[in-house]
Amino acid sequence: MHADVNQIKEEIQSYSDVLRDLEHEVYKVLIGQKVLYSRILVALLTGGHILLEGVPGLAKTTFIKTVSECLHSKFRRIQFTPDLLPADLIGTQIYNPKEGNFSIKKGPIFANIILADEINRAPAKVQSALLEAMQEHQVSIGEETFILEEPFLVMATQNPIEQEGTYPLPEAQVDRFMLKVRVDYPTKEEERKIMDRFTEGQPLSKKMILDSDTLLRMRETVKKIYIDDKVKDYIVEIVFATRYPNKVEKKNKPLNYRGIELKVNDLRNSESEEQSILLEDLISFGASPRATIYLTMAAKAAAFLECRGYVTPQDIKNVAVDILRHRILLTYEAEANEITSEDIIKVLLQEIPVP
Repeated sequence: MHADVNQIKEEIQSYSDVLRDLEHEVYKVLIGQKVLYSRILVALLTGGHILLEGVPGLAKTTFIKTVSECLHSKFRRIQFTPDLLPADLIGTQIYNPKEGNFSIKKGPIFANIILADEINRAPAKVQSALLEAMQEHQVSIGEETFILEEPFLVMATQNPIEQEGTYPLPEAQVDRFMLKVRVDYPTKEEERKIMDRFTEGQPLSKKMILDSDTLLRMRETVKKIYIDDKVKDYIVEIVFATRYPNKVEKKNKPLNYRGIELKVNDLRNSESEEQSILLEDLISFGASPRATIYLTMAAKAAAFLECRGYVTPQDIKNVAVDILRHRILLTYEAEANEITSEDIIKVLLQEIPVP
């Protein structure tokens, strides 16, 4: 086992220069958003997709476009609107009157990296058309099926502050996104640098750092990263705890959230005057088995980015919130107390014993 880990580490280190050059090239244009950058790499290294939530103007489009140019891959931005049709996304059949037959006109989905901007503004038909492409990496037009070229990454965005005229994503589709990442405002220092770079500096040309063949080889290396059985059990415990939080053994003090104690069981502190809520009363549905798969894959990618040939529990903790936050459905009691899925995940990570 140790020999295999060392061999995997050598493979990973052979890509360290490429990853370093990629980061340097991306941050010639962009500033901050380190978490978003790492999550995009996790998705690229595992073949997953990202649901991005953030207010307008946080460089979401610029970020993914810059990464795409450094990968020398085909990038398409699709603005989702209420009048968008599935054919506008995947393509359609066009009748040729001279020859009396139909030809296929492919849509913008035939690219390597897709930015689905404001995905919740499109009706259910369009969202379902995107579903097959995301899950099966293929598209059906008429009676023909087309395999999408790898790498294939969908990064969809949602605006959290404006919900008028939107179509909420079905739970089945949300679950197909590997990661849900929340993008916040930059710091004061970052914003000052952004102001200088985009108002005074000259446009910077991006170099191709990583080609598709190298990226696919990196994916194969990620798959080989060692993960111990105890760490695998730890992942399963986390996912099962989102479904049955009352079965988690109490270890630490409960998380205090706005004067509310979030507890995993009914061992209440009689001396506390604070309100106590059991997590089982806050969770309507827990994470699906897809969460277990994605959490394992993302933890391996996180280890790869740290140049390690094995997964640690900290790798799992680092990606757990982004993997699970959109897979836990809350009850009305949670919403009434303004308790989020992130709060619940933090409690579970605090309580579940680390191997």
